[in-house]
Amino acid sequence: MSGAVPGSDGRPRCGWAVSSPDYERYHDEEWGRPVRGEAALFERLSLEAFQSGLSWITILRKREAFRRAFAEFDPAVVAGFGAGDVDRLLADAGIVRNRQKIDATIVNARALLALPDGTTLASVLESHRPVPGPAPTVPADVPAITSESTALARELKHLGFRFVGPTTAYAMMQATGYVNDHLRKCWVRSVIPGAGVPVP
Repeated sequence: MSGAVPGSDGRPRCGWAVSSPDYERYHDEEWGRPVRGEAALFERLSLEAFQSGLSWITILRKREAFRRAFAEFDPAVVAGFGAGDVDRLLADAGIVRNRQKIDATIVNARALLALPDGTTLASVLESHRPVPGPAPTVPADVPAITSESTALARELKHLGFRFVGPTTAYAMMQATGYVNDHLRKCWVRSVIPGAGVPVP
């Protein structure tokens, strides 16, 4: 599939978005739009880590169950999870029951709370925002890893975060508006507020 393709309403979209209503809604309303707030960014980081090795649609359809299971991704609450919570999560069929990913989510909440004064997850992401380049024309123009995502993953690891490699880091940058990888002819590309510029 090359270039943007028409979705359910005939408007051109990135090709991956037209395979299901869930994808189309996520593409239109969320993907690539700026995300504000540490809890919201922590949720995206966690879900991208859970997605590793799976299709994003699996995570998307379990998102509400993830939110219930992880206290709406409140970092302060998740950081306090103990062995009993891990057992509860491993028994929750509504989420992806992977012990390594569950453990990493708890560790990452603690790492977020332990960030040095003046540092936030948003500021870490901002420090690795790439300079906006030409809009991708076809899916093959969209990378899976960049030098910026490699550096972001390295810094997150240094700060104590786990299960965030360069691919996951780039997927988060795409999802949260730190890069705009909507195709050139995709209708969403031109309407994303603040795409490619710092989030205040």
